Amino acid sequence: MQTTATPRTYRVKSFGCQMNVYDGDRMAELLAEQGITAAPEGEEADLVVLNTCHIREKAAEKVYSDIGRLVKNWDREDGSAPMIAVAGCVAQAEGEEIMARAPAVTMVVGPQAYHRLPEMVRAASAGERVTDTDMPAETKFDALPRRKRSGPTAFLTVQEGCDKFCTYCVVPYTRGAEVSRPYSALIDEAKLLVEAGAREITLLGQNVNAWTGENAKGQTVGLDGLARELAAIPELARIRYTTSHPNDMTQGLIDAHGENAKLMPFLHLPVQAGNDRVLKAMNRSHTVESYLKILDRVRAVRPDIALSGDFIVGFPGETDAEFEDTLKLVDAVGYAQCFSFKYSPRPGTPAATMGDQVSAAVMDERLQRLQSALNRDQLAFNAATVGKTCDVLVERKGKHAGQWLGKSPWLQSVHFTGEAQVGQIVRVEVTSAGPNSLGAVQIGMMAA
Repeated sequence: MQTTATPRTYRVKSFGCQMNVYDGDRMAELLAEQGITAAPEGEEADLVVLNTCHIREKAAEKVYSDIGRLVKNWDREDGSAPMIAVAGCVAQAEGEEIMARAPAVTMVVGPQAYHRLPEMVRAASAGERVTDTDMPAETKFDALPRRKRSGPTAFLTVQEGCDKFCTYCVVPYTRGAEVSRPYSALIDEAKLLVEAGAREITLLGQNVNAWTGENAKGQTVGLDGLARELAAIPELARIRYTTSHPNDMTQGLIDAHGENAKLMPFLHLPVQAGNDRVLKAMNRSHTVESYLKILDRVRAVRPDIALSGDFIVGFPGETDAEFEDTLKLVDAVGYAQCFSFKYSPRPGTPAATMGDQVSAAVMDERLQRLQSALNRDQLAFNAATVGKTCDVLVERKGKHAGQWLGKSPWLQSVHFTGEAQVGQIVRVEVTSAGPNSLGAVQIGMMAA
C-alpha cells in the first residue's frame, strides 16, 4: 500500500478524558483550516488521527489494535493506505516505540505539540515519517485557530499538566508541569464559544482548580474569579469544571458554589482511596478526614450539590481491611456519580516497581463490590429527584417522536417529551429514575 499523498479528508478519534475531547476538536479545527474536511459518516478518511489516552489499562496495545484494523479494513481501488497519526499521551510516552513497531504510522505528535500538526501533515505528504513530542516553552494555544463552532455544551481547557506526582500516574510525564492559560485568552475563547452557540462551558484541567491568572485589573485570581467573569457573559447559562484536586480546593472556590448562580451544583473531586496509609503510598496530599471536611464545607454553602469522584482498587500493598475503609468512605459520602478502576502499573511510575502487587482476582472482586456500592448510591441520588422540577439544557433529539435529551444541573442525563429545540433550557418535572438517566415531562421553558 502507498500512503495517500495529500489528504483531502480526516477523522479524529479521541479516547479517554474530556481534555482529549477538547484537544481532538482543536486538531479538527487545525486540519479544517488547511482545507482538509471531515470524512462523511461511514466513509474512510485519508487522514486518521488517533488521539490517545495513557490512563486506562493496556492503552498502548489498544492503539496498535486500532492501527491494525485501519490498515486491514482499508479498501480503495488505487491501493492507497490511510495516513495515520498517533497523538496524545500514548504518543508522548511511547513515540519512538510506536514508529518502530507500527510502520503504517506516518506521524506521532504529543499533547503539547499538536499545533504543529499541519506542517507535519505536509512533511508526511512528501513521504516523511515525523515525530514531535517536544514540550515547548511557548504555549500551543497561541497557534490554534479561533473557535468558530460549538454545540450547546463546550469544553474549554484552562490549565494543563500536573505537579502532584501521584505514584501511579503518568500525567506529569506526558503533559508536563502545571501551566495556567492567561485570563484574557480564556475570556476571549469563551465569548467565541458562546457566539458559536454554547450555552454551557466546562472548564478543563488535569488540576483545574489549580488555575491562577491575572484579571483585567491586574489582580491575581483563582478559578472562582475566572468563573465569576464568565458568568457575566449574558448568553452563557451554565459553568462547570473538572478535574479538581483536594489540595487546590480553596475557600474562594467553595464559596463560589453558593454565590455564583451559573456555577452548576456538581463537584468532581477524586479521592482515590479511603485509607490514609494507601493515600500516603499514592502520594496524595489529603487524608480521609481532610477530604471529608472539604465536602462538608461545600455542602454548607450548596446543600444540594452532587458529588463525584475517582477510586483505584488494588493499589500495591492494599489489604482487605484497607479496602473496607474505601467502602466506608463511599457509605459516608453518598456519591451521585463515580469512576472506579483496577490499579494497573504504568511504566516509569514509582508504583510500577512497588512490591506487594495485588492479584487480578482480588482486584476484580474488590472492584465489583465497590461498583455495586457506587451504583446503589447513584440510583438513590437519581430516585431522590423524582417528583421534583428542574431545568434541563437540551443537547439533542431523542430516538422517539417529540423526545429530547439533555442534562440536569446535577449532570444527570434526562429524556423528556415536549416542544423544545437544541440549546434551549426547559423546565421539566422528573417522573422516573434509572441508574443512568431520568425520565421527565416538560412543564415550561426558561427565557433565552
